Amino acid sequence: MGKRIKTNALRILDKCKIEYEALHSDSVEGVVNGLAIVNKYGKNASLVFKTLVAHGVSKELYVFIIPVLKELDLKKAAHVTSEKKIEMLPHKDLNRYTGYVKGGCSPIGMKKLYRTFIDMDARKSDTIIVSGGKIGVQVELKVSALCDVVHGEIANLHKN
Repeated sequence: MGKRIKTNALRILDKCKIEYEALHSDSVEGVVNGLAIVNKYGKNASLVFKTLVAHGVSKELYVFIIPVLKELDLKKAAHVTSEKKIEMLPHKDLNRYTGYVKGGCSPIGMKKLYRTFIDMDARKSDTIIVSGGKIGVQVELKVSALCDVVHGEIANLHKN
């Protein structure tokens, strides 16, 4: 499988002495989704989460980590952030604010530490799988460790 990539997110986890497992997968034309990790490594789909970035009316940015098979409920997101309205950050702005690209956006190691919310479904397991900061790189780590490193708040975020 070639050389293992050490992303900024993985370097931060190393620096914080947080145990993790890096999962590498090939992308097809630069695209990989969380379900590819499920299929390739036989992981339970309920462990795989996606990282979404949104902004409020206040123009503050927020990070939402939700199950890969679920959809962010914007009303719930607005409620937990005390914003009147939440909208997804346009993909074209993602790199400018986070340093990451769509499909490789990790909640760990963004350009700035934004207020971060982790869906309550993450508490159903000890570990969680999120992007490792590059397309084709995922990281599995303890939910508590992710909360610590991103100062995450657990909240009800997905649509029912």
